[in-house]
Amino acid sequence: MIDAKTKVYCLIGDPVEHSISPLIFNTVFKHLGLNSVYITFHVKPENLESAINGFKAIGVKGFNVTIPHKVRITKLVDYVDAKAQLINAVNVVSNCNGILKGYNTDGCGALKALKSFNVIVSGKTVTLVGAGGASRAIAFAIAYENPEKIYIVNRTLTRAEELAYSLKSRVNAKPCSFNDLYAFREADIIINCTPVGMYPNVNESPFDCSLLKNECVVMDIVYNPVETKLLREAKALGLKTIDGVPMLIYQAALAFKIWMNQYPPIDLMMATAYRALGVSNVS
Repeated sequence: MIDAKTKVYCLIGDPVEHSISPLIFNTVFKHLGLNSVYITFHVKPENLESAINGFKAIGVKGFNVTIPHKVRITKLVDYVDAKAQLINAVNVVSNCNGILKGYNTDGCGALKALKSFNVIVSGKTVTLVGAGGASRAIAFAIAYENPEKIYIVNRTLTRAEELAYSLKSRVNAKPCSFNDLYAFREADIIINCTPVGMYPNVNESPFDCSLLKNECVVMDIVYNPVETKLLREAKALGLKTIDGVPMLIYQAALAFKIWMNQYPPIDLMMATAYRALGVSNVS
């Protein structure tokens, strides 16, 4: 029950209507007996700075950051940890006595998702579609797993070039356009890091799966719907697929640890997410 002592956590983004994070976090808060609540705020880019100042003023204890604010938020918090600085993107903020501290759990969340499906990154060619905040986080996390190379495919090539350049000291990274078909044909692992295919635009797909080789693993960070058009097409070709829920849960669990200094029950979070998305049986 919400009272005068209830601690407030939230998600900010544009849009946020698709989010199941409130259900996931509130289920965990209730399970652990924590006097906390998690809500969403639809924050337009032009209102981001005002929102952050408001959170600090009213004492919001922590918040998640989603599209399109993950990069810009780095300039609006008081402290950014080393990993998030390297990535230049923040998806978790903790309010420590009025000091807003930014972190990034997207990359670790994506790696945990891959590993939970026994997918090994070392020695593999990995293609990332998109060059935004989520892609940056995943790229840096993968770079430390010793892949053979990373292709970064983006519609705006300059953004892919910037990300590839920032990775060059760690890994062989190459910026690509969607016309560079080798980035798809050579991929051992390909990850859609864009919102293409997310509800309500469920009939959209970021690329043509027929370009991929038979052994390619296809991961989509979109989780609503669980089976995106991309994953549906990949499955039809017999490719191994990973939906966006595991990454969502693993990055959320790491955020919870930052806020609460304890790990949440992963199984409960995973089951809550799939149930909310209409999936009852997940292998």
